[in-house]
Amino acid sequence: MNLKTTKAIYWTGAVLTSLWFGASGFFELTKNPIVWDITVQLGYPPHFIYILGIAKLSGIIVLLTPDRFLRLKEWVFAGIFFDITFAFLSKLSVLEPSSAVDAVVAFVMVTVTYIMFRKLYPATYSRVTN
Repeated sequence: MNLKTTKAIYWTGAVLTSLWFGASGFFELTKNPIVWDITVQLGYPPHFIYILGIAKLSGIIVLLTPDRFLRLKEWVFAGIFFDITFAFLSKLSVLEPSSAVDAVVAFVMVTVTYIMFRKLYPATYSRVTN
């Protein structure tokens, strides 16, 4: 896969992820029933929902900043994966299995985006010596 294709897939995924999690974060902060009621039904307390909304909106700012904050982007991807995992498992535990389909779709989308991120910005690890 060439660099242009990799960038196109990454940025498409980053924008779609940002739209998805940005809308979710905004809905959490504004107590929109589309997200708020389901999250409360899953057993999460209101203060956690607000914190999650702030984290999502902060994360998409980092995710959409080109060629910067690469280590922080790793944390954003980790946070998104945790969010998707908790949403999936919570929905399976409390609601019917069909309610967790959105989490599976999000997981696939974010996984592809993360793989493209790693292709664009390979992790370089160096040993720190004294």
